Amino acid sequence: MKGIIFTEFMDLVEEKFGLEILDKVLQDAEDNGVYTSVGSYDHRDLVKLIVQLSQETGVSVEDLQKVFGQSVFQKLYARLPENASLLECKNCFQFIRLVEDYIHIEVRKLYAEANPPKFVFISESQSELVFDYHSARCMSHVCLGLVEGCAAHFNQSVSVEMVPQSEDQKHVRFQVALMETQ
Repeated sequence: MKGIIFTEFMDLVEEKFGLEILDKVLQDAEDNGVYTSVGSYDHRDLVKLIVQLSQETGVSVEDLQKVFGQSVFQKLYARLPENASLLECKNCFQFIRLVEDYIHIEVRKLYAEANPPKFVFISESQSELVFDYHSARCMSHVCLGLVEGCAAHFNQSVSVEMVPQSEDQKHVRFQVALMETQ
């Protein structure tokens, strides 16, 4: 997993819970907290930090992952190259489709060892997008947060249903429906 995910996670923990909590989480997880945004790290280290933060704060692991996904969307979006086709997207469905067709392909080109999640699109209409999320990392709630962060970026309200397709949640179906805005 790319280090930017780790550095953004630690920034979020410090921002939302304070430096004291971040230090305690790192200490209790026996993690030195030294990550660079361009480095590659074992995703299990991030999972360990999330679990430790959950134990420290009483916030569920799923909720922490979701909030992280919502928060990190804007930061990752801001890092897109100026010529990225993603910047021309007009809505969240268009952007989500290009994550698989652009971001994940570029990540694989830049980092041969990278193993980003895979999105398999099932159906799409004006008001609903259904796709399957496949990831060995089992972090579907981060994906949920990213989808919600994406919708917020495009000023759209969405309802997201997650339906596990495997017991270990390596395969989850997302049904994203646009909500009417008043």
